[in-house]
Amino acid sequence: MWSTFYIHDDEGRTSGPGGVNPGPAGAPGLVSGAHGGAKRRARTASATASRAGMSESQEGKIKLAFFVAVVGIVLAVLGVGTEFWAELAPSKSFSSNHTCLVAHYGLWKSCVKSLWVADVDPERESCGPADLPGESNCTFFKFFTTGENAVLFQKTTDKRLSTATGLMAIFSLFLMSMGAICITMAISKRVPFFLKPASVCFTLSGILLLLSLIVFHQSVLALLASDHTVPLHHELSWSVSLSACAATLLIIGGILFLLQALPYSPWQKCMSNKDAES
Repeated sequence: MWSTFYIHDDEGRTSGPGGVNPGPAGAPGLVSGAHGGAKRRARTASATASRAGMSESQEGKIKLAFFVAVVGIVLAVLGVGTEFWAELAPSKSFSSNHTCLVAHYGLWKSCVKSLWVADVDPERESCGPADLPGESNCTFFKFFTTGENAVLFQKTTDKRLSTATGLMAIFSLFLMSMGAICITMAISKRVPFFLKPASVCFTLSGILLLLSLIVFHQSVLALLASDHTVPLHHELSWSVSLSACAATLLIIGGILFLLQALPYSPWQKCMSNKDAES
């Protein structure tokens, strides 16, 4: 007679000789336990896969690129919103012996400022610069309301070029906001799907901002060519510099988002091709 013995496993199930459960309900219990564990593992794996839409390193790179884009957005808002795109300055003796006039304007309004001649650099032939202390009189342009041109020192602006510059700047700001919304959703939902539309929005916004600078420069040249009675010294001011820096950062941010949206790393693929050739 074979001696009867039983083995107790870790889960408390009793097994007979050869690891077979002697009880009639042992096999269904094992099957149901195995199926339950498999279902739990499958649910855990699916939940982990859904949460891991992007890795931690990829999320960090996206946040860094978003920081670059945010800096570009801030500079763009400051550049577009300020009225120091161009400065126009006649000679010091244009108005009187004690004061001189200088004008500075942007996309939305112009300001004529009265400066003391004693405050102007003696080596400077024209009045200015516009950041010197003095009385300023600012008026908004009527390009978008009544369609009227503005007159600065007997020179007339070109409303078509000025309107085109303003519209491109506004549309650029709109694309910046759409790109920021896409990146916010990508980071909060951990879904890399929104990286491609964000890349398109930021890149186009930077290109439009650069085009607005070019069109604005053409509008300044058209203003100077409208009348040659009063000779003016003109120069582009710091708002243009801010807008140019903003456009550059936005384009760089768009390229970085596009690189993060690719299914592979271009740098690693290039290095692997070089290793294979060598």
